[in-house]
Amino acid sequence: MKRKDKWLLRSSWVPAIIAAAAFFAGIFAAPCFGEGTGKLRQVTNVSSANTKPPSDAIVLFDGKSTDAWTRMNGERCRWELLPTGAMRVRGGSIITKQKFTDFQLHLEFKIPYMPEAKGQGRGNSGVYMQGLYEVQVLDSYGLDSKDNDCGGIYRVSRPMVNACLKPAEWQSYDVLFHSPRFDESGKMVKPARISVLQNGVWIQDNAEAWKRTTASMNEKEQDEKEPGPILLQDHGNPVQYRNIWIRPLGPTVR
Repeated sequence: MKRKDKWLLRSSWVPAIIAAAAFFAGIFAAPCFGEGTGKLRQVTNVSSANTKPPSDAIVLFDGKSTDAWTRMNGERCRWELLPTGAMRVRGGSIITKQKFTDFQLHLEFKIPYMPEAKGQGRGNSGVYMQGLYEVQVLDSYGLDSKDNDCGGIYRVSRPMVNACLKPAEWQSYDVLFHSPRFDESGKMVKPARISVLQNGVWIQDNAEAWKRTTASMNEKEQDEKEPGPILLQDHGNPVQYRNIWIRPLGPTVR
């Protein structure tokens, strides 16, 4: 083999070596739960619209009654009804009496101002789809939000941007949820999928949750193969909720 041919052969290895190195570097340096993907920017000029429920929505809380909800053990909801049309967390987490599979959910929440508290103690609560998959509620204004901050799907996906308002201001979530799918053997073939609009800004885009998140309902309380309730978490902080409605979704017509 001529020297020129040997040089051409050796030079042809270089792109392959670089590609292989990049592949393995990507495997071992892959970010976990959105970590390592750059600092999250704070989105400004956002607001929480007090959206009225559409005509086909099921109203879960209208400011007048908690009859659509129970405690986890089936007892009546003990959350405090406020004259402002909100309910305030107290007396344990609550779940809806009705159960759902695929849906559009709207709710509004207000996080208390707790300047002395730190981290997960700053106005903590959470909204669980199917009783299993949590979208976090927390005072995360101005933070480089992680998966356990406001708008994060707990231990699954950090928000794409921080769309939080300051504590003591009303905020909104609009959640599009599709429950997981299973084959005939009971194996999950499609994970739960969650998209979240916070204060009019998309923060989660079809995020996939392959397993139930932390502090969700357990296997005896909720089978992920079955329709499940909406769960609002009592984490010991006086978070308020108002204007909660849901639209169950049928198959998409194409």
